[in-house]
Amino acid sequence: MERLQKVIAHAGIASRRKAEQLILEGKVRVNGKVIKELGTKVKPQDRVEVEGVQIEQEKPVYFLLYKPTGVISSVTDDKDRKTVRDYFPYVEERIYPIGRLDYDTSGLLLMTNDGAFANHLMHPKYEIEKTYIAKVKGIPQKHEVRLLEKGVRLEDGVTAPAKVRVLSVDKRKQTSIVELVIHEGRNRQVRRMLETVGYPVVKLKRERYAFLDLVGLNAGEARELTPHEVKKLNSLADTGKERV
Repeated sequence: MERLQKVIAHAGIASRRKAEQLILEGKVRVNGKVIKELGTKVKPQDRVEVEGVQIEQEKPVYFLLYKPTGVISSVTDDKDRKTVRDYFPYVEERIYPIGRLDYDTSGLLLMTNDGAFANHLMHPKYEIEKTYIAKVKGIPQKHEVRLLEKGVRLEDGVTAPAKVRVLSVDKRKQTSIVELVIHEGRNRQVRRMLETVGYPVVKLKRERYAFLDLVGLNAGEARELTPHEVKKLNSLADTGKERV
């Protein structure tokens, strides 16, 4: 048996917090009966309705996708562009991305139908590290690297401290390869951070998400997470600030 709010979140209807609010507002029925108690547990065969619409209690699934550039981190697109969901024609569950990567950014993206899991991982207080590799115009100096490490001021506030390394430079082409490890998830954050200190991004890839990487995958390929990996991600979010 599962808690009712978790079942609603797993179905992709709402986050667990929003699901709790719907229950308290009397908008959820189980087997025809309005439920307003948050501790209520339901069985897979129970009929659950949210605002009059029956939900399917899908089995939670978890995938790791190597997102190519030129792909939208969404399940649909009104401009008919390719989306990350297009890489899972064999998956019947209603999966969606955990967070997002920009259209022009490639790399590791997690996909699931488990709303509670997704919201847990995206919560900023758990400080889950994401590692990016950026090719930039110019050659960052040591004091500029230190600025990025301490945090730079963007239009939506100062960024949290980051780990930054210049991996290589090409003096002839005046370009550099820079690694940034951040735990925030603001819109286009890495690009904006580097542009703020004067180094526009030419190419950007997310190499790692916590302990997960892209080893064995080519762009456009995906694999299912193992039960151990899912358990470890849950543990990482529960404890917070784990460094791997």
